[in-house]
Amino acid sequence: MAEPAPRRPRHPLLVLPGRHPAAGLRPYALGLPLRGLTLQMFMIVFGLITWHLTTAQQSLIGRLAGGLFIYAISIMDAYRLAKLRWDAFQRQAS
Repeated sequence: MAEPAPRRPRHPLLVLPGRHPAAGLRPYALGLPLRGLTLQMFMIVFGLITWHLTTAQQSLIGRLAGGLFIYAISIMDAYRLAKLRWDAFQRQAS
């Protein structure tokens, strides 16, 4: 009995823009819902922490810096996971 062909993963560059504005949803596109939920929770928690630790004179970006930091990390994480899957698929196909 022949093995079915492995499903082609998403190209890493297609994961970057994502379908949703929240970067925490990028892991959902990769089939990792728990990871996406964890990143979303950390974005909210760190955003709230920095919001309460800063003063009203700070810009909106400064007040939400903790959540935006996790947002940036989640983009890099989603790309890294997609790149690893893509490279493994390319090696297996060769």
